[in-house]
Amino acid sequence: MTDTNHEDAAAGFDPLRPKLMRVAYRMLGSVADAEDMVQEAFIRWMGADRSAVREPEAFLRRTVTRLCLDQLKSARRQRETYVGPWLPDPVVEEEQEEDVTLPLMLALERLSPLERAAFLLHDVFGLGFEEVAATIQRDSAACRQLASRARTHVREERPRFQIEKQKSLEIAEAFFTASRSGDMKALGAMLAADVSIHADGGGKRPAAMKPFFGFDAVMKVHESLAVLFQNNGSKLVRAGFINGLPGFVTLEGDGELQTTALEIEDGKVAAIYVMRNPDKLKHLH
Repeated sequence: MTDTNHEDAAAGFDPLRPKLMRVAYRMLGSVADAEDMVQEAFIRWMGADRSAVREPEAFLRRTVTRLCLDQLKSARRQRETYVGPWLPDPVVEEEQEEDVTLPLMLALERLSPLERAAFLLHDVFGLGFEEVAATIQRDSAACRQLASRARTHVREERPRFQIEKQKSLEIAEAFFTASRSGDMKALGAMLAADVSIHADGGGKRPAAMKPFFGFDAVMKVHESLAVLFQNNGSKLVRAGFINGLPGFVTLEGDGELQTTALEIEDGKVAAIYVMRNPDKLKHLH
């Protein structure tokens, strides 16, 4: 391929790369895998007869989605042998993304690859079923059924209690302060009765091998963690939204990054998601 052809391909592809990354990441839950799928789509775009492509965005979205469907088959096998709870890679943003939050991404994990694709393309990205059908190579009626089944599975994970952006960040900051200083009274006042904590260490760093559920269990965990934080330190790097939830990035005593995302309902912390797996935090460096 000549340099001119390469430049022409890049000129048509690069403006669409962020949109394609959104599709790939929401399909896979992995930043590195999403980047690989988008890069593979670019390689195919370079080799395609681009003069015959009437809608580059639709063409590339189909390409990325199909690549992700193939990738999900191997990803599911990897999840079956994953050490401890699995959480999607943390994506930290200044603005709140409300279309696909972390709890919804976990719910998507329970769907078949085709259900996941149909739901994301139609319900999240707003494509018509004709376009969904062309993308996943099923007829429109089948796509409607796939999306409907997916919707039933994930309905409960849609945000039910909207909280003002600044208020949610204030809760996250207060949570950081109370948990790191060992102020259990202040921490307890923030937690819902049925609060849970989920930590993903991937077998690479110490983390609980199963989630903890309920106020008393979560408080006991944080009483133990407070001692570790005071002895080893935990420095706030930045606050923001992690997979659509308020939270923060910290530098822990072992020199590694960590993210904490908080699901907030009725002004109380209902779930705590902690990412400790260094493989899933590389992109934050």
